[in-house]
Amino acid sequence: VPIKQKDIDRLKRWNIGEVQSDGQVIDEAAEKDQKLKQFDEILAPPLDKELNELYLSSIEKMDTIYQNIKKGVKVKTDEIDDIINQLLPLIKDKQDEIISQIVSTIYERSQYAISAVNCMILSSMVAMKLKIPSHRLFHLSIAALLHDIGMIKVPEKILNKKEALSEEERKVIKTHPIYTYRIIIKTLMYPEEVGQIALQHHERWDGKGYPKGLSGKNIKLAARILSVADAFEAMISIRPYRNSMIGYRAMRELLNDNSRRFDSDILKIFIRIIGIYPIGSIVLLNNSSIGRVTATHIGAPLRPVVKIIIDSRGKPLLEKEKEVDLLQERKYFITRALSPEELKKSKVG
Repeated sequence: VPIKQKDIDRLKRWNIGEVQSDGQVIDEAAEKDQKLKQFDEILAPPLDKELNELYLSSIEKMDTIYQNIKKGVKVKTDEIDDIINQLLPLIKDKQDEIISQIVSTIYERSQYAISAVNCMILSSMVAMKLKIPSHRLFHLSIAALLHDIGMIKVPEKILNKKEALSEEERKVIKTHPIYTYRIIIKTLMYPEEVGQIALQHHERWDGKGYPKGLSGKNIKLAARILSVADAFEAMISIRPYRNSMIGYRAMRELLNDNSRRFDSDILKIFIRIIGIYPIGSIVLLNNSSIGRVTATHIGAPLRPVVKIIIDSRGKPLLEKEKEVDLLQERKYFITRALSPEELKKSKVG
């Protein structure tokens, strides 16, 4: 049996200077690193190569577009339109894979770029489900990609502040939809509808939003869709003032809305698409095994399909992962969702 350094230290405390062993001293730091590497491999969901490349390249392109607009460099709208034309077919054909991609990807270089792409994808999924005409879907997609472009007018010290914002700072933040509207209409010369969608994405169903305090169906349908997508995306993303939520907790937050911020009809569709446990979520089952959600059932959101990645004895399965459909295997159920960090800490120490 290999000897760990802590065993040697304990023997020294007991004044035992020598002990015979055929084992070797384990480098505990190296062992921990190896375990962490193994867990990273287990936790990383299998990604569709084509989708992954397009998703990341879209984020890079949006980052460049944001930076160019900020610097006053002329941006061709074709660059924005091309991102949409490339993503829309994949959103339609690979919905489950792209949800997993969104839930599991952390892109720290530009939060606004990843938020733009994620909101465009999530909004488009809802719009497709509602069978919105193609030209309106395209307008929504543009607005989603550009919905926070007005943030370039907000001072960096406010955007990166980790403490609570002052009342004056909150007022400054609330001006960003107006700046967004102006950039979309006056700089990029997109149609008025695109500008209005972005302008209204912080309005609330109960009339307590901004910048105009619109309520109910006075808010454009596309803006109501974007509002839900933006809220979910914000919750699962890292911010200067807080860590990200796991997908399950974000969905619970949306479920607790009670028609305050969101159109309940839009929210229901969003929940049906994403699920209570979004695809890619890590979950603990009642038999102590741990799995990754790989598919959801619209009529049974609490009983998704789960791929077991760590068995009930705590052993990583690696290549021997097996899928369990909780709708069919009724003896199993999810006890709670886990964050990757929480899982690593409990299993690796």
